[in-house]
Amino acid sequence: MINTELPIPLHIQISTILDKKIRTGVYEEKIPSERELVEMFSVSRTTVRQAINKLASDGIIKKIPGKGTFINKKKPIHKSLSNLNSLTETVEEMGMKPGSRLLCEKVIEKSEHNIEVFDAAVYKIERLRYADGIPIAIEKQFYPLDIGIKLTDYDLHNETIFDLLENEIGINLFEAEQFISTEDADERISDLLTIPKGSNVLTVERIITDQYGSPVEFYFGLYRPDMYVFRVKSRRNSY
Repeated sequence: MINTELPIPLHIQISTILDKKIRTGVYEEKIPSERELVEMFSVSRTTVRQAINKLASDGIIKKIPGKGTFINKKKPIHKSLSNLNSLTETVEEMGMKPGSRLLCEKVIEKSEHNIEVFDAAVYKIERLRYADGIPIAIEKQFYPLDIGIKLTDYDLHNETIFDLLENEIGINLFEAEQFISTEDADERISDLLTIPKGSNVLTVERIITDQYGSPVEFYFGLYRPDMYVFRVKSRRNSY
């Protein structure tokens, strides 16, 4: 149960306890009501609501007015970081239908961007990505102008950019370095991903290089944490 002597806020302790009960199957369909949680943890209704809102913003539960608070059972997409796959390929591997909506494509001059791997103007492509019609990610991809301009010849609403780069333009997507973090969703992000404003989203920053070590893509993605799981398989080095 909760410990009032810990420096951890009570609502965080409660949300952690509820999350564990959800993941271990103690709560399968819905969590107890606010009144029941107040009695269970001997805290105020305000504290309970903060805990529930935390779980909702993390995508673990969903509140349905008049019915209660239910466990979110949408199937998350599992992405292995060991392989350099496109989001389209990953979604299809999960047996789901991928989709895209082009949000923006434009030239950005060097003076207007701070992408260190590119020392000249770049071409930006921003798309909202879907799985079975559910918005799951916002992808921003930046390319050297010569590559970006060639991509404009294709339907970026429907085409897989990795396929275009490799099979149509002849780019070797050889290696990638990725950085994963989180940030809070602002109003635009929350509207596009249909999540509450201020929710945590996963962020992925990626640099792809060709076989010569030259950068061919800088990528920044924002992912719904309730719909996307990054998986890493590791092996301990032998001594």
